[in-house]
Amino acid sequence: MFIIDILINFRTTYVNSNDEVVSHPGKIAVHYLRGWFIIDVVAAIPFDLLLVGKNSDETTTLIGLLKTARLLRLVRVARKIDRYSEYGAAVLLLLVAAFALIAHWLACIWYAIANAERSMQEPKIGWLDALANMTHQFYNNTQGGPSIKSKYVTALYFTFSSLTSVGFGNVSPNTNMEKIFAIIVMLVGSLMYASIFGNVSAIIQRLYSGTARYHTQLLRVKEFIRFHQIPNPLRQRLEEYFQHAWTYTNGIDMNMVLKGFPECLQADICLHLNRNLLNTCPGLQRCQSRMSPGTVDEIQDDACTSW
Repeated sequence: MFIIDILINFRTTYVNSNDEVVSHPGKIAVHYLRGWFIIDVVAAIPFDLLLVGKNSDETTTLIGLLKTARLLRLVRVARKIDRYSEYGAAVLLLLVAAFALIAHWLACIWYAIANAERSMQEPKIGWLDALANMTHQFYNNTQGGPSIKSKYVTALYFTFSSLTSVGFGNVSPNTNMEKIFAIIVMLVGSLMYASIFGNVSAIIQRLYSGTARYHTQLLRVKEFIRFHQIPNPLRQRLEEYFQHAWTYTNGIDMNMVLKGFPECLQADICLHLNRNLLNTCPGLQRCQSRMSPGTVDEIQDDACTSW
């Protein structure tokens, strides 16, 4: 996957210092070679396959250190998060991925603390020794013990249960250092919980914001009808017009949006919106380039009034 990503980056355009999109293959290659190429190559090397068959703790630690180059790629992802922040599903997916990544890091630290304390601890009461007793894979001084897979799954299980405030208790801290680290994990978990649920609430609120605005505006129309005691035929016409206008514009004030642009753009937009009216009138076809937005709107209003 990382190798495919390297090949794709050689064909991916970029924006230069002049805010211009560069699509020339040679310039793209030079830009990539000067930037993230070395980090991506190191991240793409399968160190775990090169050192296959060596399951000692030192080899595992070495592989973990060599793989840390992949973490630098997160900087590139962090720069692009704002681009997708308007999409609720993308933000939610990124939050879940960040939650899993932090749980993985904390699991590695949890294992490192227990592994470092084993050589200095008497009696052996750490969670690694408790795991060895449960699995009947006992330690022989610094050798033996549970498998790497069993240690990692147990450590990850502990961090996930602590971060999510579940805490079943079958894997628990026993030494002082493990208890201090467990407290830190709980604090991190509470902050992450607040962040994730806050973003989920914001996503749900954005999904239903349009419906809430529709019902608010419809309630105002009904209050207007009731206050002025508008008769039933005219009342139906008002409600039908409101529903049709909302369906067409989705509650957006087109005039306010148009006024936010400069006059030159307003003229082009007005000509585009009223192109059918202008094209059906031969006398106006030759004057389109010299018309102002106000002139186009006045012509449209007069045409609507005459009808």
